[in-house]
Amino acid sequence: MSRRRVAVTGLGVVSSCGIGSDSFWNGLCGSPPVGERRVSDFDPAPYFNNSKEVRRADRCTQFAIAASDMALSQAGDLTADPLRKGVLIGTGIGGIETLETQIKVMIDRGERRVSPFLVPMMMPNAAPAAVSMHHDFQGPAENTCTACAAGTHAISNAARMIAYDRCDVVLAGGSEAPFVRTAIAGFTNMTALSASGVSRPFDIDRDGFVMGEGAGVLLLEEWGMAERRGATILAEVLGGASTADAHHITAPSPGGVGAIACMELALEEAGVSPEAVTHINAHGTSTPLNDMAEAEAVNKLFGSCGPLMTSTKGITGHALGAAGALEAVAVVLAMQKRLIPPTAGFKTPDPEMPQVNLVVGQPAPWSPGPSLSNSFGFGGHNGSLVLSPA
Repeated sequence: MSRRRVAVTGLGVVSSCGIGSDSFWNGLCGSPPVGERRVSDFDPAPYFNNSKEVRRADRCTQFAIAASDMALSQAGDLTADPLRKGVLIGTGIGGIETLETQIKVMIDRGERRVSPFLVPMMMPNAAPAAVSMHHDFQGPAENTCTACAAGTHAISNAARMIAYDRCDVVLAGGSEAPFVRTAIAGFTNMTALSASGVSRPFDIDRDGFVMGEGAGVLLLEEWGMAERRGATILAEVLGGASTADAHHITAPSPGGVGAIACMELALEEAGVSPEAVTHINAHGTSTPLNDMAEAEAVNKLFGSCGPLMTSTKGITGHALGAAGALEAVAVVLAMQKRLIPPTAGFKTPDPEMPQVNLVVGQPAPWSPGPSLSNSFGFGGHNGSLVLSPA
């Protein structure tokens, strides 16, 4: 079967460095805060019909609905069969705020006081379900739950639904709201979080990730449909891939072999050679093993003078299942602005790390071309997405 082209016609983003594309971009090019990357100024009310709906949606779902509304608003008037409109939104831990709150209710007040909305609010598929109902998208409404690779996998899978003629329109991305005591304690006790509270991707002093939250959503559309309705096409999804390290529950495979395979498969599906790639938005979490493995993988596949690479997690922190979606939005915006944001927090190279062409200090001007966005999750999940300027 021949592949149909996949256009990006809308972007939506809720992040600690900005809500909406313009604020998000300005944040990516600004100075990083210290400590947790919480979305401090988010008001869900404008995206819901009433306060009851707000109360019955976990923060993770609220972020997803807001980002989806933004993407649809930018895309403009869409006329398509509801059965050919889909929603694919990934998450790592879903409605964990609701879960923790209701467990406390049960302990303090008894089982009969647990909310009947516990399950529909905490389930990982709550966000795509809510988005589909808000906009009458009756096609596939699915959740991808592959830890920190979830957002990237969701976008790749959504693009294939359009490419192979299952859908004409898909809202795709990731959402996460992990700031509860249990999650923070769990990540802290496994020594994954930065003790210093500073995200330093690829730096010699990197000591763990800084947790973030938010949502990123791309409105994907069949290319011909977008052209016929006169939509502004922001970018094209050329391909993607998913592999498993099959190595360790948290540590990447030595030498980044799983990441190399994933990037190679994504480029193969996209029909793009390594030499043609001009930019990589790295997973770059600021953890010792992850950054080393990714640098090794990029160096082996592209060489030491390869594509301009950045990790936007120096600004956003690591938003877990939303990370890849936030970074896909960042890549599309970089294409629009013809600039690549710097890797905030990076100061000192690691002499043991293979050399990569890392953007540091200031945004780097570039001529947009095929770009990779990488995501690597706990469990050994690898995801790579190939985007191209429109």
